[in-house]
Amino acid sequence: MSRVTGNQPDGTPTWVELVVPDLERAMDFYGKLFGWTYERETMAEGPYAIGLVDGQRAAGLMERSDAEGDAWTMFVAADDCDGTAKRITDAGGRVLWGPVDIRDFGRAVLAEDNVGAQFGLWQARAHVGCEIVNEPNSLVRNDLVAPVADAARAREFYAAVFSYTLDGNPDMADVDFTFLRRPDGHEIGGIMGDASAGAASWGTCFEVADTDAAVARAVAAGGTATEPEDTVYVRQARVTDPFGTEFVIGARPKA
Repeated sequence: MSRVTGNQPDGTPTWVELVVPDLERAMDFYGKLFGWTYERETMAEGPYAIGLVDGQRAAGLMERSDAEGDAWTMFVAADDCDGTAKRITDAGGRVLWGPVDIRDFGRAVLAEDNVGAQFGLWQARAHVGCEIVNEPNSLVRNDLVAPVADAARAREFYAAVFSYTLDGNPDMADVDFTFLRRPDGHEIGGIMGDASAGAASWGTCFEVADTDAAVARAVAAGGTATEPEDTVYVRQARVTDPFGTEFVIGARPKA
């Protein structure tokens, strides 16, 4: 699915949001990198901008003066935000904020899983979340990277909260990676155990049409990036924005 017009099924990553210290600077950087145009909002927490791809909502930027190097926060669809919040605490996680109504947009929770990684819940109403995904300059994937000792516990947590099934990856037999799938079999992301990881965190990957060209745009706009590399699935690079936020960009192999 690339264009989204209604609420996503429970457990599907449905929105990504970044808190930044300077909204105008962030809009400039991500506009130059992804070509986003913007829809402006004034939220109770501060100024807010929604990045648009072809007029469709792709991601959110929120200004907060004390933000620096915060990660992109993934919000997962929840038909019942309050009930899912209870399952989070029952499974050993913590609710950090909410459940709370965000105007008529939806109901939200910010939570932490049982190994310390933050994520959100989104019970959509007027704002379904991402209206475009899996296309260049939009969200394509979220994966949890955790220290190896924490990865198994994280898998148990997400299976308990969202009823995900857990599948190994035969394409990467030498990597500690597990696919997360909704009960209908749809893959929503994965969990990787990484001996070099200092703490567990959800990563965000945006699709691009050309990884090398996108790296050049990121650097020209004031960010930094690793050299592009080819993986089993995509040609990818890790980008750091002007505030220290890291994320991944990736282009599918050309047909």
